[in-house]
Amino acid sequence: MSHAPEVAVIGAGPAGLVTALALARLGVSVAIVSPPYDAARAATDRRTTALIGPSVDLLENLGVWRYCAAGAAALSAVRIADDREAIVRAPEVVFDARELGLESFGANIPNPMLLAALNTAADGSAGLARVTTSAVTGIEPGNSSVRLTLTEGGSVTAKLAVAADGRKSIAPAAAGIAVRAWDYHQAAIVTSFGHTRPHSGTVNELHRRAGPLTTVPLPGSCSSLVWAEEPQEAHRIANLADDAFADLLEARLHGVLGTIHSLGTRLLYPLSGSRAERMAARRIALVGEAAHVIPPIGAQGLNLGLRDAAALAECVAEAQSLGQDIGGAEALGAYQNARGGDVAARSAAIDLLNRSLLTDFLPVDLLRGAAVHALINSSALRRLLMHGGLSAAGTLPRLMRPNASPADP
Repeated sequence: MSHAPEVAVIGAGPAGLVTALALARLGVSVAIVSPPYDAARAATDRRTTALIGPSVDLLENLGVWRYCAAGAAALSAVRIADDREAIVRAPEVVFDARELGLESFGANIPNPMLLAALNTAADGSAGLARVTTSAVTGIEPGNSSVRLTLTEGGSVTAKLAVAADGRKSIAPAAAGIAVRAWDYHQAAIVTSFGHTRPHSGTVNELHRRAGPLTTVPLPGSCSSLVWAEEPQEAHRIANLADDAFADLLEARLHGVLGTIHSLGTRLLYPLSGSRAERMAARRIALVGEAAHVIPPIGAQGLNLGLRDAAALAECVAEAQSLGQDIGGAEALGAYQNARGGDVAARSAAIDLLNRSLLTDFLPVDLLRGAAVHALINSSALRRLLMHGGLSAAGTLPRLMRPNASPADP
């Protein structure tokens, strides 16, 4: 069995599905090469994704958002508090979407609901096929095509392969792209919970010595939690009885959400980071965690991957319209130019912020405090930082603009 789409997307997580949908929307024939969608397995993922505005616009333009909007909660403000018990502590700062003339910064949605919506949209998308395999075991770039070898013995040949299969992808090695990886001495406790005080659409991000503790609104009086700790301490906390865990979380949040109840299943995720030296080479493009992994700070993880997807689709469609080789050096160079700087800057900034929380070095505390004071006292600076968080470096891909159509400039 063999298949020959124009583009083969490896992986059917959110980044891969969005890449495939965006390519199909722009008129490119694409195959998703992945294991079959398993809704029951997907439901065990307790994480949520905070999607910033352009990512929501992308999902709306791809016909996905209508399938999951009812399960999402709007994010109207972000509160950042220094909870490190340091000699010098930065003051609390709140970023409000109304300062930008927006109703919200975006929305928070459970991962299983997002994945179900993406699969529904993919099943109804013309020009998008599925190739089911337990794994891609080989990727062989050639002069005019790239061949994927499947566990079951078949193959897929395309002009371009897109690796959206996560941090363990074999694609960077096949493309000759070096990847720098590192571990943080941290693990994240992930769950959801109910609370007696309304969240009012506000994200709470507490910066602590062990790492960030973040609550993100869900519909009703519920929130999702990402709580970073030293691995052994994270394991201890995650395994507390529900009452003890709720009491500790209330204390850590200083009562901002009132009494904690209705705890969901608690899962642990080790925190690590990585970044590929390039976004593409040798007919292989990297998207999402195949290209970059960052700590869960500032809602940048999947949003970076979705910007990769939209930018790559635009570069491929542009190359196709000009009669160029969509897997050639010119098209891949355009993708590198579109995404390389943004990924490098955001990855470095999030890594620096996370590491700065773990240090007791007084000058770092003073610098952080001075920066936050500047943000509090300058509405222009706050607006600049908020705009930077919502948009990509350079021109926003057209599919991430409100009410975009494939013909938009």
